Amino acid sequence: MCRCASSNDAVAGDGRVRVRRETKGRKGKAVTTIEGLPLNAFELADLAKTLKQRCGSGGTVKDGRIEIQGDHVDTLVDDLSARGYDAKRAGG
Repeated sequence: MCRCASSNDAVAGDGRVRVRRETKGRKGKAVTTIEGLPLNAFELADLAKTLKQRCGSGGTVKDGRIEIQGDHVDTLVDDLSARGYDAKRAGG
């Protein structure tokens, strides 16, 4: 029996999706991270694919968060808000 199909390990949080730009530990390169999405691993990967296409850049899913290469905070906050998530710009 395949256990991966029944995976429902959604991340518990306060319901707020935080979108921030990070450069620390990336040799000065900007990466936009999205945390707090109440999705399981498969839904998270599917959403990441859609958001990467929207921004026209690469990215990955690591430790329950989506990382998109480049500074796309405003675009992603607008897109996630349109999808019904309580998205907020975090950080400075």
